[in-house]
Amino acid sequence: MQAAMQGAEVEAQKKFKVLPIMISLLIAGFIGMFSETALNVALSDLIQIFNISEATVQWLTTGYLLTLGILVPISGLLLQWFTTRQLFIAALSFSIIGTLVAALAPGFEMLMAARVIQAIGTALLLPLMFNTILIIFPAEKRGAAMGIIGLVIMVAPAVGPTIAGLLIENLSWHWIFWLSFPFLVIALLFGIAFMQNVTTITKPKIDVFSIVMSTIGFGGIVFAFSSAGESDTGWGSSKVIISMIVGVLALVIFAVRQLTMKQPIMNLRAFKFPMFVVGTSMVFICMMVILSSMLVLPMFLIRGLGLSALTAGLMMLPGGLINGIMSPIMGGLFDKYGPKWLVIPGLVIVAAVLWFFSGVTTASTLTLIIVLHSCLMIGISMVWMPAQTNGLNQLPRELYPDGTAIMNTLQQVAGAIGTAVAVSVMTAGISSYMKGVADPTDPANGPLAMTSGIQNAFVFATIVAIAGLILAFFIKRVKVEKH
Repeated sequence: MQAAMQGAEVEAQKKFKVLPIMISLLIAGFIGMFSETALNVALSDLIQIFNISEATVQWLTTGYLLTLGILVPISGLLLQWFTTRQLFIAALSFSIIGTLVAALAPGFEMLMAARVIQAIGTALLLPLMFNTILIIFPAEKRGAAMGIIGLVIMVAPAVGPTIAGLLIENLSWHWIFWLSFPFLVIALLFGIAFMQNVTTITKPKIDVFSIVMSTIGFGGIVFAFSSAGESDTGWGSSKVIISMIVGVLALVIFAVRQLTMKQPIMNLRAFKFPMFVVGTSMVFICMMVILSSMLVLPMFLIRGLGLSALTAGLMMLPGGLINGIMSPIMGGLFDKYGPKWLVIPGLVIVAAVLWFFSGVTTASTLTLIIVLHSCLMIGISMVWMPAQTNGLNQLPRELYPDGTAIMNTLQQVAGAIGTAVAVSVMTAGISSYMKGVADPTDPANGPLAMTSGIQNAFVFATIVAIAGLILAFFIKRVKVEKH
């Protein structure tokens, strides 16, 4: 029976036009991820243009991630209700509309709304991308395939700040979105021409109560973390405490319901597989580290060291490109040697670099920051793809949609929590520094306060990385049957 199923799987894989499907997904994925981080370099400018605070401007990132955190959980269900082509076209349509609205946005509110529309597109696309790869590639080639996806997912956020810096310097922040627009249209046309239906539609029953609980649960937790960075009372604010309690309770109800349903919206039985749990935890930690550092580092470069948006973007470029180049290499090494010898050294590098970052000052050289950022990205590439692929490989085929939905949901929640906590730690560091100076109005104190805040944010990231390193010792290679 098992041999017959594997034979059918191989036959199915043979009839897919893998290259056109991959190109469609990669173009769309690249622009989706580019949009996620390109705005980071513009945040310091947007604070002044819209006359808003750091805590308010971070909602452009957190709101995007919050939307992903709410929608990605139901993506497993959508993958079983709609064809690959239908979901791909819907994802690209939302991304195109959101990008157009952002490009025309006159103020913060409309830009915020545009980010939510863009996020709906990305929320549909990311799980579709991973699920399609699990279906069209045999298990022994998945490391390399995930590595190519990793190349795109990592290079896009890397070049995002540089291109955005160039556009801000010469044109305006609106051009970040005008640049993405034609590529999204090309990806849509390419997908309409070449995308094939790879999933089996089973149309499971839709449980509205589960969807509501998932939305309140994931939304409440992300909202609580984000609001903590916004209010003066921080974690003690009633808004934060109530959101957190409501979110946790809703998630508990959601989890219990999923485990007792015959056809759950998100099959939490995927957590029965230990390597899936370890892999998901690793991705969670990587996402917290990478998104928090990519938000606070440009702020330090621009407002602590007084660099231009373009220079800050250029300084982030080498690390991101190295990460992109390393991703397929790590995918190949994973296929050959398994995850342990990549993940453990990777997390040692990440923790060490973040500890060094927690000591940066206004006197730190630009070369030091570029080298540290590059080493951080090498470490992340050694952890992310091997842990993710190893975890998904342990799941049986029928759990692929749920596994990718769980991993992608927690990834977005991790990103939102990471950025929100980093900003709240940074803001607390800035205000405590300002309270201790003789003359808070002295402009010389601004960069020093910013540096103090950044150091605290990197201490938080170091603690997260050390927790990941302890967990890494439990990772084991999943044996996959060769077809």
